[in-house]
Amino acid sequence: MKVLLANPRGFCAGVNMAIECLDECLRTFGSEIYVYHEIVHNKYVVDRFTRQGVTFVDDVSEVPEGAILLYSAHGVSPAVRSAARERDLRTIDATCPLVTKVHIEAIKFAQAGYNIILIGHEGHDEVIGTMGEAPESITLVETPEDVDRLPFTCNDKLAYLTQTTLSVEEAGQVIQRLEQRYPHVDKPPKEDICYATTNRQHAVRQLVGQADLLLVLGSQNSSNSRRLMEIGLAEGVPSHLIDGRKELQDEWFEGTKTVVVTAGASAPEVVVQECLTHLEEAYGATVEEVISREEHVTFALPKELRTLQSAQ
Repeated sequence: MKVLLANPRGFCAGVNMAIECLDECLRTFGSEIYVYHEIVHNKYVVDRFTRQGVTFVDDVSEVPEGAILLYSAHGVSPAVRSAARERDLRTIDATCPLVTKVHIEAIKFAQAGYNIILIGHEGHDEVIGTMGEAPESITLVETPEDVDRLPFTCNDKLAYLTQTTLSVEEAGQVIQRLEQRYPHVDKPPKEDICYATTNRQHAVRQLVGQADLLLVLGSQNSSNSRRLMEIGLAEGVPSHLIDGRKELQDEWFEGTKTVVVTAGASAPEVVVQECLTHLEEAYGATVEEVISREEHVTFALPKELRTLQSAQ
């Protein structure tokens, strides 16, 4: 059996920054750290920090007054920030800068009087945070059919934004329908779908035609990881989204000659390597890494972290 290992895969710059930020908080302040929602959408990562004493919360009211609260990589709404100030929390914003970019675009469009159409998945942390920036101005759509149901006319001032972790192809279909129905719709100055999402999808598309099986390392609540699995399914390739080696099932590999392995942007490389080791030991697999694009993006740690460290 041959394994084609996609590259790029795994951690993106925003995930790296958020995890490094939380690691640095633990080193500086100890384990009395709170995080609003999961720091990134990955079970392995969240479990590691939980074992180290970090507390993940879904409501600011769960955080003791005056404590340190980290905002996750997916961003938060102004209402959450306001609630944190009311509790006198020491906040550190680990939001991915590419998500912050979408928030800023939403604010600017809203202030300019636009009705904003946000393309994204209802209930996703990033979407909740973005919509919270201008709730009266934003309408969420997920499919071309949702666009057909929009109440706006050609006389309305319209703009669209997208969640950063969408399928490039699916988002393109929604945008196409939007531009057909509303030719005057404005778009963000730069593409909202992030470089890492685009690159990981490109790498899978490049390889999936050779695959009898696609394995995506990532958690079920990871939007960008699910999009990778869906690429394989759309091509008729058996595809599975798994957290790690323990979820591998022998029947998946019966008669399988070529396996493509990748990882979502919030999945650590350790879980990839554990799976590869298992495939080598259990099936005599050989691994070939296929590089489709180079990535050199990095993000600095949040300034709030540096400020709190200097005051420590």
